[in-house]
Amino acid sequence: MVARQLVRRGIGDPRVLAAMASVPREEFVPDDRRRDAYRDGALRIGGGQTISQPWVVAFMAQLLELRGTELVLEVGTGSGYAAAVLSELCAGVIAIERDPALADAASTRLDKLGYASVEVRTGDGARGAPDQAPFGGISVAAVAQNDAPRALREQLAPGAALICPVRAGDDERLIRIRDGGWEPFSAVRFVPLVTGDG
Repeated sequence: MVARQLVRRGIGDPRVLAAMASVPREEFVPDDRRRDAYRDGALRIGGGQTISQPWVVAFMAQLLELRGTELVLEVGTGSGYAAAVLSELCAGVIAIERDPALADAASTRLDKLGYASVEVRTGDGARGAPDQAPFGGISVAAVAQNDAPRALREQLAPGAALICPVRAGDDERLIRIRDGGWEPFSAVRFVPLVTGDG
């Protein structure tokens, strides 16, 4: 996976490559999909959610440009896979999942696998975790409409990056927001970011 899917497609950060090699992706997919765990694509994990393809997880992690000392916020935790990868790159992760069943399963899985620096919370990820802000990086694994949520932008430390897929019209792509500036990157496809009562 690392050589064929990641290095060949531009993932060059050695820390990200090492994190992707060390996290056992098969532990984060349903039992009947384990043989597909390392395929170059997203996989359904239940509750209408997916685990992102390996390249997307690695690319988002690389865009954060983490040094290892940061507290990172992850929105849309799903299976917990990306949170585990991020935990290899920073000091700690606050991971928020809206679906209580997925959040409980992710928390149990991360604990069992020894990812003690990840705290999984159930709630509206678009509101972030203001009690732990500011964050040295924020990664959002669900597509926002037109802009990343204001609450998340306000919880970002100076110089830190917020990575979020944003849809404008028919165009959906990863955006990096840092110090008020926007940088568009790869076209992607994510489940919608649900906030409030919707």
